[in-house]
Amino acid sequence: MNRRPLSVTLVSLLLAGAGVVGFVYHLRELSLRHLFQNGVVWIGLIRVAAIVAGIYMLRGSNWARWLAISWIGFHVVISAFHSLREFAVHGLLFAVFAYVLFRPPATTYFRAGKAE
Repeated sequence: MNRRPLSVTLVSLLLAGAGVVGFVYHLRELSLRHLFQNGVVWIGLIRVAAIVAGIYMLRGSNWARWLAISWIGFHVVISAFHSLREFAVHGLLFAVFAYVLFRPPATTYFRAGKAE
């Protein structure tokens, strides 16, 4: 079995942790009358996607790293409509995620996860 690179572990835990924290934070906005009006369902699904990506990257699933890149890419696009600082932070995180998840050791790890 191929060992998981520490950098993949850290990104996976960061992603899953951000998903959990964001999901719990947005639970306070939950109101059955306004469930679809204020976007709580969509925000919750985006947070669940982060949790799923983080967990399955720890398990070596290649599709999960693509979900993670898509997740952070979505945040880059959304933050482009907010402040420049937010856009820059998400852009930097995107670059870090891409670097960590597509380096040769990570690629080897995710290929080994697919083979098993």
